[in-house]
Amino acid sequence: MITNPTSQRSLRAHRPKRLSQRAATSGEYIARLAARLTDRDRWLARMFYEHKVLTTHQITEIAYPSARAANLRLLQLYKWRLLDRFQPFIASGTAPMHYVLDVAGAAVVAREDGLDPRDLDYRHERAIGIAHSLRLAHTVGTNAFFTALIARSRNPDASGQLTAWWSEARCKRHFGDIVRPDGYGRWHEHRSAFEWFLEFDFGTERPDRVAAKLPGYAKLATATGITTPVLFWMPTTRHESRVRHALATVLNTFDDPTLVPVATSSADFVTSDRDAHPAAAGWQPLEGRQLTTRRLALAELGRAWPHLPPLPPSSPTSVVTGNSGSWSDLLPPSPLAPGPTPRRGTR
Repeated sequence: MITNPTSQRSLRAHRPKRLSQRAATSGEYIARLAARLTDRDRWLARMFYEHKVLTTHQITEIAYPSARAANLRLLQLYKWRLLDRFQPFIASGTAPMHYVLDVAGAAVVAREDGLDPRDLDYRHERAIGIAHSLRLAHTVGTNAFFTALIARSRNPDASGQLTAWWSEARCKRHFGDIVRPDGYGRWHEHRSAFEWFLEFDFGTERPDRVAAKLPGYAKLATATGITTPVLFWMPTTRHESRVRHALATVLNTFDDPTLVPVATSSADFVTSDRDAHPAAAGWQPLEGRQLTTRRLALAELGRAWPHLPPLPPSSPTSVVTGNSGSWSDLLPPSPLAPGPTPRRGTR
């Protein structure tokens, strides 16, 4: 039975009434939010602090059972200034709404970790300014790669699970003096784990420039003693083929090519499949001079490089709150949303 439905016009209103920034960051207002925010709302705030921008579709597939449920809650979070939003221009059709962290959401993240909001690495102008960033599409595309894995993890029939997702900014803080991957991920399936650095390519870079990133990963493996595979995601199989030849050329110049295990895949390869997600059997390992055509699932890639030591079993990462001391000490949120908060009983 449908009762009191919310009109579509209300869901898509561009500027519902909201508080001023000064009121939204006041201690009294943040205290009142404590009674309204669910565990999932708090988790979302941390996801936005870590990954900057997510579209309505991406938020729906990682946290909500339906688009309608997502739209209703996102509208409320927008009014409370936990999230802000914008809709970029596209030449045809209508772009999805893009959400970023707003001032009240940043204050909640900071207070949960015992920080002053002013000490957090957050400025609202910078957060919403991503609307004009020339890297917006790249950031959204990279996030779509990982949110597709999260959506796969939430599937009741899924045998694997994404247990770690680091943003480009976090990778830069840890490895930026040597390499700057677009993300880091870890996938658990059948009691084994596989981790990787992601290089998300929109086809805008020349293949030789993409391949020029490999010496940095070899240097990182030598410096840390840890060999981490690098996965290259391309827009088309045609571009993937060109990049693979460039990658093979660079790898063959290494004294020890096993320092940088490489695999590639492309978006049009998996989108033609019924189970279209990056965990599907679409990854093609680069095996020295041999340009093989075999494709493996994400969980099978570890077996393609038997010299890699097995990763220790671990449970999915979780949000840890407490006194961090510094914004750089904030741990990445778990990729999986907490369960729904039980409804309050009625008197």
